[in-house]
Amino acid sequence: MTRNSRSPRRGTAARLRRTDARLEAAAPQPLLAPIDTASSFKHQAYAALKNAIVAMDVYRSRDDIRLDERKLAQDFGISRTPVREAMAQLESEGFVRSVPRRGIYVVRKTKREVIEMITAWAALESMAARLITQSASEEEISGLRRMFATFDNGELRAHLDEYSEANIEFHQTIIRMSGNSVLIALAENLFTHMRMIRRKTIGEKDRVEKSIRDHMNIIKALETRDTDRAERLVRDHALGLADHVAKYANYLD
Repeated sequence: MTRNSRSPRRGTAARLRRTDARLEAAAPQPLLAPIDTASSFKHQAYAALKNAIVAMDVYRSRDDIRLDERKLAQDFGISRTPVREAMAQLESEGFVRSVPRRGIYVVRKTKREVIEMITAWAALESMAARLITQSASEEEISGLRRMFATFDNGELRAHLDEYSEANIEFHQTIIRMSGNSVLIALAENLFTHMRMIRRKTIGEKDRVEKSIRDHMNIIKALETRDTDRAERLVRDHALGLADHVAKYANYLD
């Protein structure tokens, strides 16, 4: 093969590299800090990467979000081996995907996948609500109401980011208050995926106002130990999010 016959291929490869670089520059990137060398490098890298991915607005655009293994290792101040091991664990949990000869990319769930996750979450959280009415203390249940004490009608929109975090904490707390270790373990990674979707959808179609009403009704049912009503309200609240995603979340397609 002559030099001339190879040059178009080299030119195409160069253009593809430039295109990848422009897309990577436009996409959101994880915010990272150096890793404490006193702890397990793999564990620390895994936790830091997972937290960074969850904190990213991965559904803001359709651009691929590529993770550079070498740069991550430099940012962490460690070798590439524990970063590679952390990436493998995150891939097994569905947070990243490895594309041969291209690199590692943050996973965006499809609409169907998101709806399936929400449906599974509805089953877990509604069972957690049932268990809470049977075994949680009055103080634990009162803590749910205190989460929303600072949000009152018109203030919700003004403090949407704060409410979004309170909303996420509410659902995590419902799971923890169940006291069922197996249920809690099953919900952990599932909710990590859902956290990103909840953050995206909470400000859409006036969902925040409906959300606070639903939460207050759920808390009341828990306070009165109305087991069947609490279970139903929690399940319907979660499935309402699934309906919203099915109707309006076209950015997931």
